[in-house]
Amino acid sequence: MKPRMDFYKAAPETIDALVALEKKVQSSGLEQSLIELVKTRASQINGCAFCINMHTQDARKHGETEQRLYLLNAWREAPAYSERERAALAWTEALTLISETHAPDDVYAQVRAQFSEAETVNLTMLIAAINAWNRLAISFRAMPPVKAKAVSPA
Repeated sequence: MKPRMDFYKAAPETIDALVALEKKVQSSGLEQSLIELVKTRASQINGCAFCINMHTQDARKHGETEQRLYLLNAWREAPAYSERERAALAWTEALTLISETHAPDDVYAQVRAQFSEAETVNLTMLIAAINAWNRLAISFRAMPPVKAKAVSPA
């Protein structure tokens, strides 16, 4: 697969608006570990290799463990996540798959039990932003850097 275009160069002012939203979310008071888990989980659902690569690296830089990253796509069955993280991950899945879920009341109630109104809006904007980034990266075939190919078993 080859990249289709560099969307940053094609429409820098439009992308700058998304970058500004990203900066606001980053400074919103949400925990950095939570931000990276949400970004990684949405990217997993959307199948965005570029963003999965980026956000798992970012998560590790901020102290996230390998185990929690490996278990992320099975977070419901893994005891490694707090109730706040579980609420955020459930909301992430519901909003990433919004055409299927329509943001169910029970998931909203779970989020509101863990997040203030402002935090819920900030979390929702975080989810919206990563979904926008995923759509850009997937649509225009952004490629994650690959350092080395896997070795074939002998």
